[in-house]
This record gives sequence, structure tokens and C-alpha cells, in this order.
Amino acid sequence: MSLPRLIATDLDGTLLRSDGQVSGRTRAAIEAAQSAGLAVVLVTARPPRVVREVAGAAGVTGPVVCSNGSILYDLASDTVIRHERLGAALAREFGRALRELSPHVVFATEHGHLLGYEPAFPRMFADGVPEHLSPVGDVDALCEADVTKLIVHHPGEDCDALMRWVGAHVGQRGFVTHSGGAFVEIGAAGVSKASGLARLCEELGVAAADVVAFGDMPNDLPMLRFAGHGVAVANAHPEVLAEADEVAPGNDDDGVARVIERMLEGGL
Repeated sequence: MSLPRLIATDLDGTLLRSDGQVSGRTRAAIEAAQSAGLAVVLVTARPPRVVREVAGAAGVTGPVVCSNGSILYDLASDTVIRHERLGAALAREFGRALRELSPHVVFATEHGHLLGYEPAFPRMFADGVPEHLSPVGDVDALCEADVTKLIVHHPGEDCDALMRWVGAHVGQRGFVTHSGGAFVEIGAAGVSKASGLARLCEELGVAAADVVAFGDMPNDLPMLRFAGHGVAVANAHPEVLAEADEVAPGNDDDGVARVIERMLEGGL
């Protein structure tokens, strides 16, 4: 690939250092790419409410693919452009079935800018809802309306095992993945980082072959497969390392920035 037209990158564990910050080298590389005419798009599991600050630190404006592809959010206008939801009835069905199989599971829900929790769900996202009241209730009450994602936590399972277990029961009726945290996310069927990025690329007139994508976790795999060149950082999940076209240095070693710098100097 010569110089691509669009750079798509995950945030946590990929673009961001382990302390959650954007390094000076990474911001400089992004600014250089944008000055060269490349679009830089953040593609993240994070919801819109917690992307604005990170995007500002990275020097990125414009559209962002959020919530594992469910939401297209415009930073400049602070507007949700597209929102693909998991139906309320299906979310309730998944919640009831999984709880019947294991009473130890607990649930949270994401509704665009809003999060909901069951009382026993660990407060993993407390820093992400500073301006919104989070409803608390059982999974049936939380899914009275359509949800962006149904979030599943089991205190006795790691995320890989939990994803396999949840995926076996959800099947093709939802998209099940994880981003490395102690939970699994169920989104609408067919909705992933790849689908969200593909729709944005279509609107921008950018072919998949002209996309370079960076990621580290299973939820990034569809995006890396979609892109003309998929890059895993060295700290990535083993499945991501195995499928990537290239392995860059880790997130704490400015892996994304190093690849961008190399691209700008002579392409891929």
C-alpha cells in the first residue's frame, strides 16, 4: 500500500498509553497525517460521552465511530448522526436466559449517552457518566427501551471464557465481543467496528483498501479484517496478533505513531 486515505484507530490499549493519556509523539503523528490530507478516525467501544476529551487530546475532530460501531458521533457538532440499537425485547430475552443459566451474572446497559446498572454490577464506568444520572434496576427494567449494548459481567469468568459462553447462547441474533475489560458486550446483529467504519468510509468515498486500522482486542478484529492493512500493537490479544497484517510496538512505545511516521516517510 502507498499512502492510505484514512487511518482508523482504537483508543484503549492502542492509541492511548496504559495511563490513558495521548503521548506528545502520538499527537504530533496524527497532526502530521491530517496535514498530509489523511483522515484520522477514532473507532472505539467507548460511548460518545467519554470520547470528546480523548479526541481533543489527540487533536482529532470530525466523525468518531463509538460503542463498537453502534454510534456515529460528530465531534464538531456534538451530534449523534447514527445509532443502531439492540431491541428491548431481545435484550430482555438475553438477560433472562443468561441469568437462568447462571444466577451469578449481572448486567449493565448502554443507551447512547446513558448507562444503566443492576445494583450488583461493579462500578467500572463511574468516570464516564459525570453529566448523566444512571438508572439502577434489574435487567428487565433497564431494557424497557431499546439499548445500544447489553453488558454482561460474571465474577467467576475471565472475558475470553465469558465471551464464548455468552456467544454460544446469543448465536447470530446479536454481536458478542469484548475489549479486554471484565465484561462482555452484546450489540445488535451485524453491528461491529467494521460495519460502523465501512458506513463512514462509504460516506467519505474511501475504499477499504485505502484504510489502515490499528487495534488490540477481539472487538477490533472485524475492523482489522475490513481494512486494507490491519495493524496490531505488540500488547494485543493473541487472536489479534495472529490475524494482523503487521505488529507494531506496544501502546506504551508509541506503536501507532511509529507506523504513521513510517507511512508518511515512504508508505507501507
